[in-house]
Formats: sequence, structure tokens, C-alpha cells
Amino acid sequence: MGGTREAISLGLVPSFVLHTAIEELRKEGHSISSLCRTAGISRQAHYQYMKVDHTAQQQTDEEICKQIARIYDDVEGIYGYRQMTLAMNRKHKTRYNHKRIYRWMRIMGLKSVTRIKKNTYKKIPADHVAENILNREFIAKKPNQKWLTDVTEFKTNEGKVYLSAFFDLHSNRVVSWKFGASNNNQLVFSNLREALEENPYVTPMIHSDRGYQYTSYGFRKIIESRGLTQSMSRVGKCIDNGPMEGFWGKIKSERYHLHRKKAVYKTRQELIDDIDRYIRFYNNERPQKGLEGATPQEYYLLAA
Repeated sequence: MGGTREAISLGLVPSFVLHTAIEELRKEGHSISSLCRTAGISRQAHYQYMKVDHTAQQQTDEEICKQIARIYDDVEGIYGYRQMTLAMNRKHKTRYNHKRIYRWMRIMGLKSVTRIKKNTYKKIPADHVAENILNREFIAKKPNQKWLTDVTEFKTNEGKVYLSAFFDLHSNRVVSWKFGASNNNQLVFSNLREALEENPYVTPMIHSDRGYQYTSYGFRKIIESRGLTQSMSRVGKCIDNGPMEGFWGKIKSERYHLHRKKAVYKTRQELIDDIDRYIRFYNNERPQKGLEGATPQEYYLLAA
């Protein structure tokens, strides 16, 4: 499995596991008083529990464990207990409480991969700077009303790969994305044109940081030709583009760093194929609590 395991306390162990273990150890000759004392329960409570048939509950709990393990393996350990709760309820049409899933994941020793945070800051020119019109109002009332954009980088043995993307604030859907070997105007301009071609009748506000591509005349010309509004983050305020940064964090922790723990990316194409698969998984299969348990694509289609 791709996640990590940690020690658990007896307080997290389900009753049927605890009492069954006590019975098995008692049959081997251990003192029932000592066993109950170690488990933190009274002898009377143990005897009362053993009088009742718990077979049905045990089978239910075992099935939940199997379901959690299958999902955990399918996503290579990237889900924590909250995301696992969404996935379990979505896949099995259940209504498990996140506390219950948390307890079971602790019992099973399952924990999401750790996100590696890295802050990068670039000094950029101030030509053609737009105001911060978005102003951290990250809620959109309808699809394609507000798009965020940015470029991030990845490393391979062949060299770096850059990814430009446009992110819709209504559905958290990645509208369009493009890979390149260079972080240049061509990458960003091409990505913007494709995003608009794929969505010909929309007029979103386009929000970015103050990277040179976004302050350039060419980018501004494309924006103005479609009658769009341009917005930019303030200098040094990466939180002004917070949801975009959050999406990059998901890609890095749930796919890029997870892969690199096993093996480096040998070629650019290997990385491109892997990240492309993740984005499609994110859009179409990864449910989100903030979207009422729907995936970004499902939420978009419901509102479109």
C-alpha cells in the first residue's frame, strides 16, 4: 500500500476484537483478571458481552474493513479518512460517519500519504498589471464565471516539465491543461486559447499571479479579444490564488511525490502521461465534500 501505518491504542480496538482476543488468551491459560485489567474493562462486562451473539456485527465490520482496504489500494494510499468517507458512501451507497471511518483506518493502520509543501516565489515584471478584482471571493454562482490559472513544474531525468492549467471556481473542475518543456508565453497562450475554444460561449474572469506571461501584451490581447475581465494577485500574496495553489498541492502529494517515493520519472513523457491520468481522475472520479460528494465533472454537468 502507498500510505503509512502507525501504532494504535486498545481504546480504538472494536469490542468484538478485544473480547475475542481475551477469550483466546484465557483458553491458553492466562488469567482472566489480568487480561481484563490490561484491556481496561471489568470481568463482568466481558462475561456479559460474551453471552450475546455478535456474529452479524463482526461480519459487517469485517466487510467495512475490506471495502476500505480496496479503495485505499485503488488510489494508492492518497485518501485520508475524510476523503475515504466520501468515497465509501459514494461507492457503496452508504451514509457512514467520518468518525467511524477514521476509527477503522486507525485500527487498520492506514494513513494518507504526507503532503510535501514547497513555497516558491518569483520576482516578476510589473508591466500590464491588472487589479485584484477577484479579491479572494472564491465562490462562483455558476460554471465558468471565475477561472484561476497558474503554471507549476515537475522534474524528470530528461529535465523539467511545466504544466499550465485553468481551474473553474464553481465546480473545482480543471477546464483545460497543457504540458511543455519550457515555462514560456507559448505554453500559457496556447493553454488559454484551447480553454476558450473548448468553451466558446463563456466569459469568465481570468485570475492569475503576476507572472510575466500574464502581464504580457500577448496574454492581455487574447483576454480583450474575448471581452474578458483580467484579475491578478497582489505581490507576494499567493493566497490570492489559493484554490489554484491547493490544486497544485493535490497533484504533488497524491501523484507526483507518491510516484517519486517508488521511482523517479525517467522521461518527460512518462511524467506527462502520469499527471494527465491524475487530472482526469480528479475531474471524473475524485468526489469532494464541498461539492456535496460529487466529482467536479458531475457538479459541472448538474449546473450546466
